[in-house]
Amino acid sequence: MACEQISYRKSTRVGIIGAGISGIAAAKQLSHHNPIVFEATDSIGGVWKHCSFASTKLQTPRCDFEFSDYPWPQRDNSTFPSYLDILHYLHAYATHFDVLKFVRFNSRVVEIRYIGGGDGRETTILDVAAGPGEFGPLLSGHPVWEVAVETHPSKTVERYGFELLVVCIGKYGDIPKMPVFPPNKGQEVYGGKVMHTLDYSKLDKEAARELLKGKKVAVVGYKKSAIDLATECAQANQGADGQPCTMVIRTLHWTVPAYWIWGLPFFLFYSTRSSQFLHQRPNQGLVRNLLCPLLSPVRKAVSKFIESYLAWKLPLVKYGLKPDHSFEEDYASCQMAILPENFFSEADKGKIMFKKTPRWWFWNGGLEFEDNTKLEADVVLLATGFEGKKKIQDLLPQPFSSLIVDSSGIMPLYRGTIHPLIPNMAFVGYIESVSNLQTAELRCKWLSRLADGLFKLPSIEKMLDQTSEEIEIMKKTTRFYKRHCISTFSINHSDEICEEMGWKCWRKNNWVLEAFAPYSSQDYGEED
Repeated sequence: MACEQISYRKSTRVGIIGAGISGIAAAKQLSHHNPIVFEATDSIGGVWKHCSFASTKLQTPRCDFEFSDYPWPQRDNSTFPSYLDILHYLHAYATHFDVLKFVRFNSRVVEIRYIGGGDGRETTILDVAAGPGEFGPLLSGHPVWEVAVETHPSKTVERYGFELLVVCIGKYGDIPKMPVFPPNKGQEVYGGKVMHTLDYSKLDKEAARELLKGKKVAVVGYKKSAIDLATECAQANQGADGQPCTMVIRTLHWTVPAYWIWGLPFFLFYSTRSSQFLHQRPNQGLVRNLLCPLLSPVRKAVSKFIESYLAWKLPLVKYGLKPDHSFEEDYASCQMAILPENFFSEADKGKIMFKKTPRWWFWNGGLEFEDNTKLEADVVLLATGFEGKKKIQDLLPQPFSSLIVDSSGIMPLYRGTIHPLIPNMAFVGYIESVSNLQTAELRCKWLSRLADGLFKLPSIEKMLDQTSEEIEIMKKTTRFYKRHCISTFSINHSDEICEEMGWKCWRKNNWVLEAFAPYSSQDYGEED
């Protein structure tokens, strides 16, 4: 930034970084503060705009992925919306509530500085650790964070001061997670093309098809993006001259063909109060602490019931794709993937093949595996995920950057939103559930009321204890706990948020619905 032109803008109360689903939800709920939303690209949508493929679809029914005050048109349509449908819905929502006026496009945040002390002295980790027992108001009456924003294409850098900064840049996109290889076994020795899903998603439909057609393709990974990629590759290689796509799999996960299990709707197993009663949750009290171990056989039976259906419905054993861990572990870590309709039919035709291996590396003609076998490949597509937390760590100054991830590898966020040791800052979109939109919107409502002083947070110590308890529960439930998924206690999580806002936590009209109906965004509409 040595040669850029720098100007300074006067302070404003609320700044929001990112205009994906979380950023737009935050802007709508905080609209009475006239926030400024910085979006690095030229459009809203976040990962749905910049990390989606032609085949990318929503993983839940549309009625489970909508704002509480803006239902989908034809919301009872049972088909899964495409990423284009979701972008259209988000843009319609932002237009309807006049949120776009807050967004500054092509505005990339390049630096964040803490100026809250007001005495010019640099904040140290000791200052944070020895801070007051109370968190303090989110809107303090003076700027706390200074944000440097580079505007494209001019490259002009402007500086803004904010009392509250809301970070909504998400866990996905921007920084790809790349595999690490032994010396002389990385992609520098490979003669073909290597591309991460982040770059693949930037290709238009024709360019993507051209990349895959007639090529021997290896897709590394076995989560939703990898499955979609393999399906697209198979579709591009129809006909006698088409080449098979090989999925290189380190860790298997359970996949689901639809939201019905042995004729029963899926929500009955994990998404109602009665089903979540079986699972451990924070602040559950002595009786439930004694009860949860006794309910363990029931939890295992539910998981086995679902696994039996999937093993019967899908050729998992035939292709060696049945995971060793329970279905509950994948659900508890938000890693259950909905399969494209033609995934296994393409496998049956030989267009999708599978190679399970704990380790792999490159050779000149493709990939080599730990069992000394080799795979010839013209193109290697890496569906290996993203370094979402590193995005925030790179932006935040010390000592706050070092606090983002705790010793367990999780962002310790109270109510999934407030870091107890980082003042006047909120994070939206960093915990996962069955519906990330519903999760984000409710927490934005909570954040808005907290900013307006309608309730107070507990002490910093109590918030840290709460986050630690949630993390311990996730560790006991799944080995994949670092994804910070609350799906097995999401209703209780929402109950506690409602209680803090002064809302009633039981939102249904009668006890039957309360016990056996799933919760959606519609249940969390504004109270009179």
